[in-house]
Amino acid sequence: MIDVLVVEDDPVAAAAHTLYVRRTPGFRVADTVHTCTDALRRLERARAAGTPVDLVLLDLYLPDGHGLQLCRTMRAAGHSADIIAVTSARDLAMVRQAVSAGVVQYLLKPFSGAALHDRLERYARYRDTLARTGEATGQDEVDQALAALRAAPDRSALPKGLSAPTLEAVAAVLRDAETGLSSAAAGAAAGVSRITARRYLEHLVDTGLAVREPQYGQVGRPELCYRWRGAATR
Repeated sequence: MIDVLVVEDDPVAAAAHTLYVRRTPGFRVADTVHTCTDALRRLERARAAGTPVDLVLLDLYLPDGHGLQLCRTMRAAGHSADIIAVTSARDLAMVRQAVSAGVVQYLLKPFSGAALHDRLERYARYRDTLARTGEATGQDEVDQALAALRAAPDRSALPKGLSAPTLEAVAAVLRDAETGLSSAAAGAAAGVSRITARRYLEHLVDTGLAVREPQYGQVGRPELCYRWRGAATR
């Protein structure tokens, strides 16, 4: 079994990631924590007990520090657990820093359970390829191990009928909005119809990245508005 430490400050996202890991054969959740400090404590306890964590599923934006600094602190303390970054950070410089800090995979939010399942299965194949001791038989064996991590992305990761470019466009509109947006407003900003926007907004709600709330006007029924989770209401 591959023991996984889930490090995510958002309770809804943490619960979802924990559930996804538990549903993947060959993996089990060692613990779920919400801060850098708690992650380091849990890693130390696991090592002291003789059951070190194999993999850390790591959000990069944590309340008491940045995930990449946690990576560096882990390595300095001698923790050898592999790291999969699970984050909304899209800056390419951040991706480069993550690779240099020892991150083996980088999964962008929002994503589906199928996408995380795919990354975990790839990671398991990577470990299996390198499981034996001794030297590699040749370049092909090394290439095979690395290819398990770097293989082409699974295009079926999103629910049927949703596309990654449109999802990113709607998510970007919602992240940048100063107030909650209706599906009509989000659609207009993203260049899609209200009905299409609503499907993507509901997916963001289902994956824990957005929240849905009624907005009351002076007359008529309240209108549903959406906002990026963690964004301040204004």
